[in-house]
Parts: sequence; structure tokens; C-alpha cells
Amino acid sequence: MYVELIILVVSLLILCSIAVWRKITFWSRQNVPFIKPQFPAGNFHEADQLSVADISVKQYNAMKDRGRFVGLYFYLQPLLMITDLDLIKTMLIKDFNSFPSRGVYYNARDDPLSAHIFSIEGEKWRSLRTRLSPTFTSGKLKIMFPTLKAVGDSFGEYLVKIAGVGSEIGVKDAFARFTTDVIGSCAFGIECNSFADPNNEFREFGHKIVNEQRHAGTMRIFWKLFPELGNLLGVKTLDSNATQFFHKLVADTIDYRQKNSINRKDLMSSLIELKNKGELTLDEVAAQSLVFFVAGFETSSANQTYCLYELARNPECQEKARDSVLKAIETHGGLTYEAVNDMLYLDQCINETLRLYPAVPVLERKSSQSYKIPDTDVTIPKGMKIHIPVFAIHRDEQLYTDPLKFNPDRFLPEEAAKRHPNSFLTFGDGPRACIGFRFAILQSKVGLATVLSKFRITPEAAKQLLDNFLRADAPRLFPLFPFLRDGRRNEVTQIATHHSAPLQVGPIIVHLEQTGPVIVLVATTPIPL
Repeated sequence: MYVELIILVVSLLILCSIAVWRKITFWSRQNVPFIKPQFPAGNFHEADQLSVADISVKQYNAMKDRGRFVGLYFYLQPLLMITDLDLIKTMLIKDFNSFPSRGVYYNARDDPLSAHIFSIEGEKWRSLRTRLSPTFTSGKLKIMFPTLKAVGDSFGEYLVKIAGVGSEIGVKDAFARFTTDVIGSCAFGIECNSFADPNNEFREFGHKIVNEQRHAGTMRIFWKLFPELGNLLGVKTLDSNATQFFHKLVADTIDYRQKNSINRKDLMSSLIELKNKGELTLDEVAAQSLVFFVAGFETSSANQTYCLYELARNPECQEKARDSVLKAIETHGGLTYEAVNDMLYLDQCINETLRLYPAVPVLERKSSQSYKIPDTDVTIPKGMKIHIPVFAIHRDEQLYTDPLKFNPDRFLPEEAAKRHPNSFLTFGDGPRACIGFRFAILQSKVGLATVLSKFRITPEAAKQLLDNFLRADAPRLFPLFPFLRDGRRNEVTQIATHHSAPLQVGPIIVHLEQTGPVIVLVATTPIPL
């Protein structure tokens, strides 16, 4: 009996060894250039020390001259990094049907709010995308603009008030309050008033969704590798209390609007209309509202924060941006929808910020069928993921001269036309590109225009603060915005700001929380703009 047991154990070990060997030799057997993996994490063994953005840059720079793609391993799972822009365009657009999903884990049965447009797949996604796309047309955004404008006015009043009393304020927190109120009003139809009540329930539970992970890193790796098993076991990704809050909030909003015949012509109204037609369930309405909150709140507030940071470091760009804002406001008689669309240089500043600090450093797509890469003998099997290294592409010196320099003129129409269209992939490309990118840009422009129309910001050096802030023993401070761990980690900006109103202003200490460099705003005697 013992001999039979030993034979069984040895046989299992041999079979497992063969399976592992076949996994980690997949790319060599395909004659594809690859980076040698390290057991067990493959090519992501530095994930406890470096961000995904940093890792992708190292991989991209090491292999971009070896061919159009490179083989990688996420643990024992082979994946393919695409480095050729033409091939990226082909996969995202022409051959989209072979890569229609992101391969993001979700659980529609046990965690219904995780089944939103960003994560779902197949025909369900196609149908939802078709129904939601009209919500983000220019016409619909124009209808929603008064809501953004009202929140922008409250934002401006808040900043002026803070300047007057010399209180402390976090720059990212200030923009987060602005975006919270915008999304709260447009996506949920409620007035959060985060400037007066920063600890309201909406912000509290929103923080839980965005910043608090339900599971440890090991569990997140597990469901990324084995999503089907995660669904079978009922693994949830979102905080249950937060999802219950948002679900009830959506249900109550729908009930109130329908009983009182209210149509605010916002995102929630569009979702209610689809629900009434039987095209969306209550769970699906809540899921879409939640994902628009997460995307609009976190990414937009970060973009505005870093744009202001770069404008502080580059005063000449800041003056151009301010001139663009003030000229448009004067031409159109106020901060109107037409005025915001006329702020062309501010557009360039936002795009340059998104180039330097993309919210998603690596795009993932999952193959739905076997796919033979054009002009090669290499076949990507069904179910394999591809990586598109957005962060690395955006900082490739062959595509962008002096890539770490903030230079909004890169996005002049004539300059942008010289580059490959897929050299800028902040919002992705093809049918699976970000559905709300126009709204995101509009929101950022209103927030930044509000600040630039009232304040002038000038920088001074203060390196020691950021040295401490980005200390080497704290590699996990920036889970959402890993791009901070780059060549500028020892920078910090001290900013002097002058309010345009004729009043004496006390000192304002303004800093960025965790996900950004520390910025100090010191308000002195105001000078006219």
C-alpha cells in the first residue's frame, strides 16, 4: 500500500512539474521574444516593491526593440505585451471582436454592483454600451452643464473662503470634493454639499469603494488568475456596506423622481428612462451609477490635481492657461458650456497631464478566440490576455521628445497630427474606449478654470518634504497612482498664490494626500490678475 501511495504522489509531482514546465516555456516554444520569468510570480516578482507602471516601463524598455510584441508571465499565466502601435490599433479596432473584453473580475450573482459597463463582457456589454452611449453625447453634456457650473461656483466660493481665513486644505481633497458633488448630482441626482460637509455618507462610502480593498493582495491575485473559481465560490470585490448604501440611494432616487415626475436631464434621468423601457434592471442602474462615480471621482480629481501641480512648476504654461480661461469667459459672458469648449490651451494642458499621469498605466484585453497575429506565425490562444503599456508608451522618447517634460504644445493640432494616433491611449481606443471621456474632460476643465480664474500660482523648490513623503520604505503609498515613483520622486513644490480680490490673505498650507507630491500654497498680499 505504501509503495502504491508513493507511486501516486511521485506521479502527481511529475504531472504537476510537466504542467508547470509547459506553462513557463510557452513563449519559447512559440519562438516569441520573452523575458525570463522567476518562479512563482513570473515577470511580476517585483510587484511588492514597484508599481505596475514601473514594472511595465522596465519590460517595455528592455524589449521594445526586439519586435512588435513580447511574451510575459503573470505567475504561471502567459500573456503578451504589445509594443507596436500599428498592432495595438489593429487589435483594439479592426480585430476588436477577437479582444472584446478587459478580463476584469466581477460577480453579477453575489456582487451585482461589480457587473458594470467597465467589467461585463459579451453581448450583455454590447447591448449596454449601445444603450448608454447617447448619454454622453455633446448634446447631453450641454444639458448637464448647468449642474457642473453650479458645483464649480460652490468650489470657487469655498476656495475664496479658505483663502480668507488661512485654513489648511488638501489640493487633491479640494478637487475630490468638487468631483464628488458633480458626480453625486449627475449620476445619483443628490446634492452632497461636500464643501460644507466633507464627511457626508456619500463621500464616506465612496472612499470605501475607491480606497479600501475588500481582500488582501493574495486573494486579488487569486481571482485574477481563476475568475471562474472566484465566481463559483461567491468571491466579492466591493465593500458590502458601501454597495448596500449606493443601491438604496439609487432605488430611493428613482422612487422619488417617479412619484414627483422629476426629470433633471442628468445621467440618472437617462438611466431611469432605460429602466422604464425595460432595458435596464435596478441592479444594472445602480452598477452604472457606481462605476461612473468611481471613474469620475478618482481619476478626474487626480487629473486636476496633477495638472495644477505641473502648471505650478511651469509658470509660463500657467499664464497661457489662465489667459485661455479668462479670454473664453470674457468672450462668452461667463463660464458657459461654449466658453469651456473654447479654452483650447487648457485642453492641451489636461491632455499633457493625462499623458504624464494616465489613470490606467496598462490596458488589458482578453482574447475571445484563437487569434493569429498578422504577418506572423504566432497564435494567441482563446482566453489569453494582452497588455498594452500605456504609461511606458506615453514616456517613450522615440514618440515624445524629452518625455518627462510638461509641454502642452505637444497637443497642438499640427503636432498631434505628426504622431501615431495610438501614441496617446489615456482613454483607450476602439469600441471599448472610455465611454465617459468627454464628461471627464468637461469636469476637469470646469474645476481647473474655476481655480485659474481666481488664483495665480508660482513655485519654489522644497525637496526635503517629498524625500520624506516618498521614502524608500513606503512602496505601497500609491496603489492608484503608481506613476509618482519615477525620476521626479525627490521633488516637492512650494507655491505662492495671490487671490485676485482686493483683500489681505493669510497663509494657506495646501498639501496632496498620499497619492501626490506635497504642495505648499502660501497666500500673500493679493495682486491683480
